[in-house]
Amino acid sequence: MPKVTVVGAGLAGSECAYQLARRGIDVDLVEMKPEKFSPAHHSPDFGELVCSNSLRSNELTNAVGLLKEEMRRMGSLILASADRNRVPAGGALAVDREAFSRTITETLLAMPHVHLQRRECTAVPEGTAVLATGPLTEGSLAEAIQNLCGGFDLHFYDAVAPIVTKDSIDMTKAYFASRYGKGGSEDYINCPMNADQYSRFEEELCRAEQAPVHGFDDRGVFEGCMPVEVMARRGRDTLRFGPLKPVGLPDPRTGRDPYAVVQLRRDNASGTLYNLVGFQTHLKWGEQRRVFSLIPGLEEAEFVRYGVMHRNTYLHSPGLLDRYYRLRSRPDLSFAGQITGVEGYVESAASGMLVGLETAARLSGMEPVNFPPETAIGALAAYVSQDSVGSFQPMNINFGLLPPLPVRVRGKRNKNLALSERSLAELDKLMEKEVFAL
Repeated sequence: MPKVTVVGAGLAGSECAYQLARRGIDVDLVEMKPEKFSPAHHSPDFGELVCSNSLRSNELTNAVGLLKEEMRRMGSLILASADRNRVPAGGALAVDREAFSRTITETLLAMPHVHLQRRECTAVPEGTAVLATGPLTEGSLAEAIQNLCGGFDLHFYDAVAPIVTKDSIDMTKAYFASRYGKGGSEDYINCPMNADQYSRFEEELCRAEQAPVHGFDDRGVFEGCMPVEVMARRGRDTLRFGPLKPVGLPDPRTGRDPYAVVQLRRDNASGTLYNLVGFQTHLKWGEQRRVFSLIPGLEEAEFVRYGVMHRNTYLHSPGLLDRYYRLRSRPDLSFAGQITGVEGYVESAASGMLVGLETAARLSGMEPVNFPPETAIGALAAYVSQDSVGSFQPMNINFGLLPPLPVRVRGKRNKNLALSERSLAELDKLMEKEVFAL
């Protein structure tokens, strides 16, 4: 009976283990929590979300919406858990984080082919294995991977946003609204600012003291998780064209869009917690309290979690990994998740799904599952494995990774929808393969 060692029970590792186990492959799932926690993790459960409760857009006119639909059609554990524990968030897929992780954990532990080992992995496993240890991989395991891969010194910095209690928000100054009226009535709370309030907030944000992060350099920050204070230093109106963009959020008391607006998104199913959208930060906690209390409505906000900053590590995957996320120099060893250079929760889970499907097919004597680049999951794998990539950086799924349409389609929305329809048609043909029937 074949066996696979999967190291790490984050989104990628959990998805990979699930796809293997449901096809009768025994999985030794190695997870260091709760024996040891990374700086960003707090829960002993699998698939813990630390940056945001949002898995981003659900619409097929958005590339991540396409990727999620592909994963749903293929029977994703992560998407099934997300859909089961969804909370209102307009056109986005947001979840109750604790319930989401609990569902993933309970599902995997109930599978007879999953054998959990609660311990820290300090060496690259022998035999068929998948390393899904995440972007905070460190210590002896990181050294072992470096030795195996010839060194990987690339990194960027990631930041998470603060969370406050709903009851501590002054709703005489804030108001409920989703941008352009999309979503439920209490998905988002908006804190409007006039020009003077914005100016003071922006100035204090630029002056605020940052927490020390070893080797930190603004140039090493991944654009998709840019700390709010780094954005503020790029220009006075940068925030007004970014996370504080007021367009489509008229204040019901004036009927007009405010000068700037801070949005807070519901963070749990009960609606008792809200996170500050786009407010990833590495300011000192006292400075976060001081500066963020300048936001109208948050003067007395109760912070249940402050923003934190951490170093993320990823492989220089082009030249190291093939289209199946296998190490070219050792094909029985695969990588999955953010350590490969895919960026985002959904993308990480998608890489784990591809690895699980490919490994199950290979161990079962079937043909490999070759996801074409016309699919989102295939395009992402191609990005991290192509030698032609120059300056390799972490990448979210986007329509620019997919081959262009053979004919011109007018309008961005129509074009994106056509790309999605082509992708799903390609996927439907691929799913006729034997491995999908298991």
